[in-house]
Amino acid sequence: MRYICVHGHFYQPPRENPSLEAIELQDSAYPYHDWNERIVAECYAPNATSRILDAEQRITQMVNNYAHISFNFGPTLLSWIEPNAPKTYQALLEADKASQDKFSGHGSALAQAYNHMILPLANARDKVTQVKWGIADFKRRFGRAPEGMWLPETAVNTETLEVLAASGIKFTILAPRQANRIRKRGTRMWQDVSGERIDPTRAYLVNLPSRKTISVFFYDGRISQGVAFERLLDNGQRFADRLMTGFSDARDWPQLVSIATDGESYGHHHHFGEMALSYALHQIETHKLARLTNYAQFLECHPPDHFVEIVENSSWSCIHGIERWRTNCGCNSGGHAGWTQEWRAPLRAALDWLRDQLTSLYEHKASPLLKNPWNARDRYIRVILDRSPKTVWNFFACHATHPLTPDERVAALKLLEMQRYAMLMYTSCGWFFDELSGLETVQVIQYAGHAIGLAQDFVGNGLEAEFEERLAAAKSNLPEHADGKQIYEKWVKPALVSTAQVAGHYAISSLFESYGKRTRIYCYDVSREDYSLEVEGKQRLAVGRARFSSTITQEAATLAFGVLHLGDHNISGGVRRLDSLDKYEDLKRTLTATFSKADTPAMINAITQAFPENPFSLRTLFRDEQRKIVNTILNESLVSALAAYREIFENNAPFVRFLDNLGMPIPAAFQSAAEIALNSQLKQAFERAEVDIEGIQSSLKEATATRVKLDVSGLEYALRTRLEKEAVTFVGQLADLDRAQSFRKLLEFAATLPFPVNLSEVQNLCYRPLIETIDELRPQAEKDDAAARSTLNELVIIPEQLHIHV
Repeated sequence: MRYICVHGHFYQPPRENPSLEAIELQDSAYPYHDWNERIVAECYAPNATSRILDAEQRITQMVNNYAHISFNFGPTLLSWIEPNAPKTYQALLEADKASQDKFSGHGSALAQAYNHMILPLANARDKVTQVKWGIADFKRRFGRAPEGMWLPETAVNTETLEVLAASGIKFTILAPRQANRIRKRGTRMWQDVSGERIDPTRAYLVNLPSRKTISVFFYDGRISQGVAFERLLDNGQRFADRLMTGFSDARDWPQLVSIATDGESYGHHHHFGEMALSYALHQIETHKLARLTNYAQFLECHPPDHFVEIVENSSWSCIHGIERWRTNCGCNSGGHAGWTQEWRAPLRAALDWLRDQLTSLYEHKASPLLKNPWNARDRYIRVILDRSPKTVWNFFACHATHPLTPDERVAALKLLEMQRYAMLMYTSCGWFFDELSGLETVQVIQYAGHAIGLAQDFVGNGLEAEFEERLAAAKSNLPEHADGKQIYEKWVKPALVSTAQVAGHYAISSLFESYGKRTRIYCYDVSREDYSLEVEGKQRLAVGRARFSSTITQEAATLAFGVLHLGDHNISGGVRRLDSLDKYEDLKRTLTATFSKADTPAMINAITQAFPENPFSLRTLFRDEQRKIVNTILNESLVSALAAYREIFENNAPFVRFLDNLGMPIPAAFQSAAEIALNSQLKQAFERAEVDIEGIQSSLKEATATRVKLDVSGLEYALRTRLEKEAVTFVGQLADLDRAQSFRKLLEFAATLPFPVNLSEVQNLCYRPLIETIDELRPQAEKDDAAARSTLNELVIIPEQLHIHV
């Protein structure tokens, strides 16, 4: 009669450059490439292989938490996880299947409205599309229809519930303050439960104006708050005990204690929170304190016997309802005295105006191409999930008014993408935080800018100018950013990418890496038609011609390019369309002939004259490739610089130690030289083919003696990556005694470092293979098999080093 359900809402705001459909390098996530990658490492992956420890802090079990809880992942986040963290993605799918076995055929995964739009603030069409896209995305990934759906920020009104019910969704989850009044089935008397007074231990039913119904669960607010803000996850036993406080002997019905928090609480916001979750659920289940369940199973076993009326236009993260996403209501993340969020209203007004303009444009331009433009938009999720030519062809075979020409197909895809971005620009994070110039808000403005860019082929530039003027009414708290118009000019316009820019990127990067005839650059396919590279000493000239095709809109252009590298960072070039092959050959001959004369000023002038409209340089390169090329260029200079720092350090090290012994401050120049030299030396040592343990230990002693501040994040990441590679090799050769000895010594060395090394992935890789191999070798060793005994003696040390209980 006692049930527990923990729900995790796993979500990150989309961070992709809309023109590239990819996340570019984010330095703030160092040592990871971007924040998605970092949060996968800190939260999403650990929850798939969470640990339960014994009294000696050794791993006794590895648990896929997702199989034991209720969870939802934002569709836009899953679209990134699938290609970038495939093991974690697969663990989510496996967890849903395992939960069906555990919970009477009911999977624990829930769907989510597609891009985290606040649905009560959306127009009717967007509500429908958001729900349909969320369902279609879920079906494609989990192979079944969703029973429940998570509403972004749990924001709800009756119209939103009508859309869920009409789409076959059986239930959703709300905060306790979103309940207004309840009555028991068979009675007419309503009971006021506003102000978080609803009993959250049962399911409730909402009667809708359409005569449809939908079930609603209200999570336990106090326990959920404890998880998020009271450090309950510092201790698994304390977490388990707190969950049990949700039950009461005074109730005579089956009780469900359910909590709901951001899933990132379990590992990202609270380090090792995933282990507290595993331990708490394990304790509750093994001691039979309560039965673990999910919402769908509980709903089948214990259907609602009470009706509820919701608080209209309410949410879990704004005490004023849904005002956080449209007014200066007072809800913010804090820490900025004097700031206001007056910018929220004009930002939403500008986006609403833009949406309405794009709606009219879409209906007018799409009607000749698509039988029912809005029905086509609802079904367009199939193309978003699979951009293959076959899927696109099938989509148009179903929805086009006639067989479309290539140009008509491009136009139709642009119109549909325009509508996709007209919804993405309402992603809730854009209003959640404190400042107009914040990353999340700039991201939604970028989505708007991309939608405008797609519309310009049909209406020209007037739309953008009017939108900027409306954005000017949104004022930044920071004088240097002024308003939304300036932010648009500063960050949105430069981020827009044209086909010519893709060609420029291809041209420059071709100087530093070898491309085949066909290659992919972000969401563009490149088909090379001609390419030549001339080299004179340090100077290089590349001239070529290629066809660049968007995998999103199928828009394509054949462009000629030329790029001159004078050494170091001095790169210049250009891109242009040429009407004929003859004109391209003439251009190529002119440039190569000029280059052969070794006349640098003439060559620069020739490039400028050949490509007057679309010049480019290293500055115009996309961020990841720009960093990669800059690092390549810098490498030679860095080697010399590091050698110089090393020489300075070595020449002065005895004097530095003498100063330290006297208690005198070390001159900043010597301190800087020591830090640069030793950190670089250590990182290189971790990455070498053979790890020089003695050399590393010597460098660490020097660092201690000279009080050098170690780059702990960078060094830990380098060694962790190395250990993970070694673990893959070790697991593939578990019977190899030499490999086992080498791996053991490396682990032994890692334990001596002055900073902890995250061994989670190494443990994941070794856990089962190591235990199974030890179990296989024991009988052989007991039969006096000398080789088996030697290998076993070596292997049994490694679980202790990895804190694995065998």
